[in-house]
Amino acid sequence: MPEDPKPDTNADQPAGGASAAKRTPGKGAGGRQATPAGKGLGAAGKGAGNRPGGKGGRTRPQQAVVAKPKPWGLIAAAVAVVVFAGAVIGYAVYAVNRSEADRITAADQIDGVQVFDYAAGQQHVTTPVDYTESPPVGGPHDGEWADCTGTVYDQDIRHENAVHGMEHGAVWITYDPDAINDDDLTTLTDLVEGTSGLLLSPYAGLGSTISLQSWNHQLAVDSATDPRVEQYVDFFVFGQDAEGEALFPEPGASCENPVFISDPLVVGDDSRSAAASVPTDAETTPTAAG
Repeated sequence: MPEDPKPDTNADQPAGGASAAKRTPGKGAGGRQATPAGKGLGAAGKGAGNRPGGKGGRTRPQQAVVAKPKPWGLIAAAVAVVVFAGAVIGYAVYAVNRSEADRITAADQIDGVQVFDYAAGQQHVTTPVDYTESPPVGGPHDGEWADCTGTVYDQDIRHENAVHGMEHGAVWITYDPDAINDDDLTTLTDLVEGTSGLLLSPYAGLGSTISLQSWNHQLAVDSATDPRVEQYVDFFVFGQDAEGEALFPEPGASCENPVFISDPLVVGDDSRSAAASVPTDAETTPTAAG
């Protein structure tokens, strides 16, 4: 009897021969588990569709760079300070240069100043002196000087004592009490009061409203606001010429005389320079030499 045929073991195998491996559902070739759709193989395939360039790892989103604003307020303030400082310095330089340009260096630079020639070493006398100039500008004088430490007198002080003050470097300012107005008198008082080297007094019969005297010099003006008043004071109080020589006979002599402040001598009073309590700085003779 014919033998029963043996089952063909290769009949159910897929094409590719006997060497083809038996596939496991859900696995790919080589028995690897198939990956779900959308996933790559290994690390390189993870999230490839969600990250730039397909690179692995997380990346921080780029932040917009905000430039810091410039401090324009501070810059403007600094510029303003520099400009202001420059203006102040410029004005100061201008003022100094102008002051130097206006500074008096010689008596003839003050218009109207009269110059005389009384020598130093004049006599000290106790009798009245008949002066050539009125008010006097030099010559024999009393041994006691009128206080000239910025003293304002309200009486016509004894002229011989005032001349002695000028010998010490003072400027004696006189005014006509019948001609001067209140404003001018106030201006002169403010100028003189408390300023060493100055004295102020009324002078009866003055030929001008105001007259300024220093040793060997004189200036007459009509108003206390005349700019020559301050020019005269600035130059002649303890004045020196361009060579540094004193314009008065006794440099360094004092202007202080408390006795004269408390009890000033006026025109018509007798001299008291012989009294021991009165300051004098040279020998006193009765009368001036002829």
